[in-house]
Amino acid sequence: MSGEIIDRVMKIIGPILLDEGMECVDLEYRREARGWVLRLYIDKEGGVTLDDCARINQQVGRTLDVENPIDTPYHLEVSSPGLTRPLKTQRDFVKYQNRLVKIKTAEPIGNQRQFRGRLLRVVTEGIEIEMDGKAFHIPFQNIAKARLELEF
Repeated sequence: MSGEIIDRVMKIIGPILLDEGMECVDLEYRREARGWVLRLYIDKEGGVTLDDCARINQQVGRTLDVENPIDTPYHLEVSSPGLTRPLKTQRDFVKYQNRLVKIKTAEPIGNQRQFRGRLLRVVTEGIEIEMDGKAFHIPFQNIAKARLELEF
């Protein structure tokens, strides 16, 4: 059910974000201790500000109130993806080549499912990362979760 809601919401908010020069990095709809939460992570070239988040929250909130794609009460949150942003699309991986990433796989590769290393390159069917001086190929369909890691 939450997948259907996310799809409906994405169709509604897509034009708003496009008009503002922003992208939807992630969208979550989940039950938490205080009730249902619709959490929208946005980004733009140069990063987002608190004012950007507040403006998008107002625009999206008004539009969702009119369109009413969600039957139950929920809280809308709009946020930046942060420094350890998730990597969801092939375009994300291309954009963040040569950065430190953390990858969790659905199926083990060489007896491990967690990889933390430098994203070397993106190939048609997956990515290659360097970890402990060794290169690993990870197919896109095996990536369960991926995010940037902080570098010090």
